[in-house]
Amino acid sequence: MTRAGSASPSLRTTHDAAPRGAPPRRSLAARFGFTSVPRLELVRRYTRHDARFVEIMGTDVHYLDEGRATDPDAPVLVLIHGFASSLHTWDAVAADLAREHRVIRFDLPPFGVTGPLRSSSGAIETIDIHVLRRFFDTLMQALGIERATLIGNSLGGLLSWDYAVRHPGAVDKLVLIDAAGFPMKLPVYIDLFNRRLVQWSAPWLLPESIVKSAVRNVYGDARRLDPLTLRRYVDFFHGEHTREAIAKMVPKLVFDDLDTDVLATLDVPTLVLWGAKDRWIPPAHAAEFAKRIKGAKSVMYPGLGHIPMEEDPERVLTDLHAFCAFPSS
Repeated sequence: MTRAGSASPSLRTTHDAAPRGAPPRRSLAARFGFTSVPRLELVRRYTRHDARFVEIMGTDVHYLDEGRATDPDAPVLVLIHGFASSLHTWDAVAADLAREHRVIRFDLPPFGVTGPLRSSSGAIETIDIHVLRRFFDTLMQALGIERATLIGNSLGGLLSWDYAVRHPGAVDKLVLIDAAGFPMKLPVYIDLFNRRLVQWSAPWLLPESIVKSAVRNVYGDARRLDPLTLRRYVDFFHGEHTREAIAKMVPKLVFDDLDTDVLATLDVPTLVLWGAKDRWIPPAHAAEFAKRIKGAKSVMYPGLGHIPMEEDPERVLTDLHAFCAFPSS
């Protein structure tokens, strides 16, 4: 990695890290989760030649800045993924959106290439909604993003509407894709980490079969899931210290105390997109968002699951293009 500038916090870009074909076959120990994928190996395997890193809260945050990045008049889109995902979930839509927009996407901690947040002593931070708010605010400031359209999926959707509420005037438009926020029972694959035995054992024992089942479960039709995408999810979940951070994070993922009444204060054009076969967040929540946010429009996708932009990007792109288009000046 080489320095990309003298900004503070520091911005860096990779020039020698890029996906190199099919990843190597996993050992039996790796498949059972006895070993972890080193962070530098994740960088080598899953970052592009134009990948960037910015230090936020003690961690090098992996992000991409695509499209009309050098055009000061370009509308900015910020794409925020969900729990246990990565910026790669936007691959198929980001390239298309980048033709007319500046598109920024990043790996939320403790996921993807970014990994856990760390304290000044190097200890893994416990991440809750307050920490995520501080992280996102700091990231937007570090990247110099004063106004943007936010497009968030799942946990990223929660961060999107929450940011719009807390920063009136900083959000041009809002897209919520199977977004979190209302009280709900955690998906079984996440709720596992509320069990003491799993919290204790996960850092050194978590079979990849469980991770694969969880990923298949977020698709409406698991036949759409290709082997390399599935492997990427497994590698990231088995990333160095990621499971330890998740075990500390999940007990704090409680949405019951979130004030969703503040959604009524939003005065931002909003589009709610949802997979009708979402098994992680009830599709009924789409109507709740549309009801509480003034003027919000809602689209339900038959047959799609929790991450429709990854499962069927062409269908989602049709709605994103129509909604995100800015009138000519």
